[in-house]
Amino acid sequence: MQRLRITYTKTAALRYTSNLDIHRIWERSLRRARLSLAYSLGFHPQPKLIQACPLPLGLTSHAEMIDVWLETETTPAELSAALQPALPPGLELQAVEPVELLAPSLPKQVTSADYIATLLDPVDEALLAERVTALLAAAELRREYRGKNYDMRPLVEGLSLLPPDEQGRARLAMRLATRESATGRTDEVLSALGYDPYDVRVDRFKLILG
Repeated sequence: MQRLRITYTKTAALRYTSNLDIHRIWERSLRRARLSLAYSLGFHPQPKLIQACPLPLGLTSHAEMIDVWLETETTPAELSAALQPALPPGLELQAVEPVELLAPSLPKQVTSADYIATLLDPVDEALLAERVTALLAAAELRREYRGKNYDMRPLVEGLSLLPPDEQGRARLAMRLATRESATGRTDEVLSALGYDPYDVRVDRFKLILG
């Protein structure tokens, strides 16, 4: 048996496709590529695939990862060549690398994630900078998500202004905790700054593994 890690891009074409559906797309694509997927044991065997961490609906990403177990060993180059034509629009293969079979599960390795948020409407950049400074200086940031009250401040590991994009739109860089027990959400950060998350385009561009 062999374990391989695939890094891929999820583009705007699949922005509103759920993680469950992305999982199914990967399963179908790997079968279409005639790769020998390994299956779990039990009464209802499932293909052994595991994604790094859920990507919220509406976000794009240049840093998604999925671990795949195969019954028959192949090289990363061979897997890439077989898989490229089988992928649908919206998924773009970046890299394939071997992983030790007994290495920790991929979700347990992810500690943080980096995002770029582009504000689609014109904003007062001086006011935005003031709000970023105030958020970072706060001792705590009480928020409510799905009926649960929590302190968001420890989940914001980094927050800064970036130069405007080519269309002159303001941008933010965020590094948020992305652990099984504590995950920062870009929409909550944007709301805390006083901006509507629906007026912002967010791309995840890096996953940090511990």
